[in-house]
Amino acid sequence: MRVRAQVFTWLIALVAAVIARALLPIDAATAAEADDGIVRVRSVYNVDETVQRLQADIETKGIKFFMVVDQSQLGAAAGLNLKPSKLLIFGNPPLGIQFLTSNPNAGLDWPVRLLVTQDDAGKVWVVYTDFGWIARRHHITDRDAQFKMASEVIASITSSVSSRQP
Repeated sequence: MRVRAQVFTWLIALVAAVIARALLPIDAATAAEADDGIVRVRSVYNVDETVQRLQADIETKGIKFFMVVDQSQLGAAAGLNLKPSKLLIFGNPPLGIQFLTSNPNAGLDWPVRLLVTQDDAGKVWVVYTDFGWIARRHHITDRDAQFKMASEVIASITSSVSSRQP
């Protein structure tokens, strides 16, 4: 009888986990932002230092860093004023290509992009697209473990600027 109760308890926990997983984005910490797929993380550093720290963390993790696009500089060259805004482009091809093999249209969202921007109040934000949202956008249902890994990595990268680091 005791084994039967343990199995029943385990089954209830499993069903609850499956339901919760279906209702939440892959990274539950981003649940509030997932409706539009945009995740915003407040940086405690200015734009340039935020970019430097993010780039260093990305490279330390062995992730391929492609480029920084200075959008405010591009705006200035066009005669337009834009608050500081820099787009970082990077990725792990062995991981990212798995999304493209599931749906080639996922190439719209890979490699990964992080936007570092400053708001009107002078606060600096690191902004990216939620990976659970990307999975839903491209109807990718066969790469859950890979999306989970990508979510964990981006959370780790953005944490490098969300609190003071030595």
